[in-house]
Amino acid sequence: MFNKILIANRGEIAMRIIRTCKEMGVKTVAVYSKADADSLHVRFADEAVCIGPAPSSESYLKIPNIIAAAEITNADAIHPGYGFLSENAKFSKICEEHEIKFIGASASMIDQMGDKASAKATMKAAGVPTIPGSEGLLESLEEAGTIAKEFGYPVMLKATAGGGGKGMRAVWKEDELQKAWESARQEAKAAFGNDGMYMEKLIEEPRHIEIQIVGDSSGKACHLSERDCSIQRRHQKLTEETPSPFMTDALRKKMGEAAVKAAEYIKYEGAGTIEFLVDKHRNFYFMEMNTRIQVEHPITEQVIDFDLICEQIKVAAGEKISGKHYLPKLHSIECRINAEDPENGFRPSPGLISNLHLPGGHGVRIDTHVYSGYVIPPHYDSMIAKLITTAQTREGAISKMKRALEEFIVEGIKTTIPFHLQLMSDPAYVKGEYTTKFMEDFSMED
Repeated sequence: MFNKILIANRGEIAMRIIRTCKEMGVKTVAVYSKADADSLHVRFADEAVCIGPAPSSESYLKIPNIIAAAEITNADAIHPGYGFLSENAKFSKICEEHEIKFIGASASMIDQMGDKASAKATMKAAGVPTIPGSEGLLESLEEAGTIAKEFGYPVMLKATAGGGGKGMRAVWKEDELQKAWESARQEAKAAFGNDGMYMEKLIEEPRHIEIQIVGDSSGKACHLSERDCSIQRRHQKLTEETPSPFMTDALRKKMGEAAVKAAEYIKYEGAGTIEFLVDKHRNFYFMEMNTRIQVEHPITEQVIDFDLICEQIKVAAGEKISGKHYLPKLHSIECRINAEDPENGFRPSPGLISNLHLPGGHGVRIDTHVYSGYVIPPHYDSMIAKLITTAQTREGAISKMKRALEEFIVEGIKTTIPFHLQLMSDPAYVKGEYTTKFMEDFSMED
């Protein structure tokens, strides 16, 4: 087991990793920007090193500064959390070159699964269902038009280096293709420095369902059931739940087997997710793989009583997985509490938290790094907390979530708490009848 782990991240995920490390008897090193000097992860880690000014490009994304912090503190492993450098192949490789264990995927694995076109080809070879689409990257607008006619509209143009909804365009008719092609390429070039595009058949009434997997160094993998992440705004998840209200036992078995097949085919080591789109007929298709821990991992932990961060660290240290597949015993929902104003287009709302009261009680979990008097900096992601409720049934989890949201007081800034309260009473959501298009028709009540 590792002696000391440096956490190359901030906020609630840094706190989450510190907690598990303490329970495992592993020392921790926090890194922080000048804007995060008063953050809780700095206080609760065994050691803390300032790695630069507020902008993430000069701190949390500055690889030489992070490696230097690991070397001066004698850290023998680095946990990247999610976001920032968690899926950066170069960072993984540099850690390996400096004989520091990267608690995540290898550089070659990140490269293999990070490019969506090559990941799709790999999954196809593994026998995992994939969305019908172009073989590799599109060479021209003309080729895109030919393939679109072959599959039939609607189709989806996607940037091969995409993420967060950037470089994606739905095309419903032939005369929309040229404009979509040009704008998607332009956006992808600006966001990723890569305007490579591919095309897929557009899945109608889709649900975004992911399967949590863990693989070890022997090439064995297991799955820990599914999470439904379909409630999204601009491809950013707002709330997640497990089990999915759309899932059947037969579908869970098929999707779980497909995810394990995918992980074992590429000999994946670590925690990750296989992301699927599921259509209204319950056909499922591989979408992408995330080679890191997910924001929404706590709901899986709650329904199967399993510490995913602990397992991630153990696997990185060379231990074997149990080999068994885990199925949910309870129902759990996560609401992402963001410093945003839902009544004004979810506009960011950084600033001073003048008063904070966190909900509690049976079946309520909060992962957060904020406190009364904390100033939310404007430089990073707006998520300030994850509120998770767990109960015997979905109805119980929703009821508990409503109660917890009403008890959650944040003063001084705007948050997404009012949105989540409205969502928990929305008739379609309560019935479990939602798709990734849900937010297109949703509007905040006055």
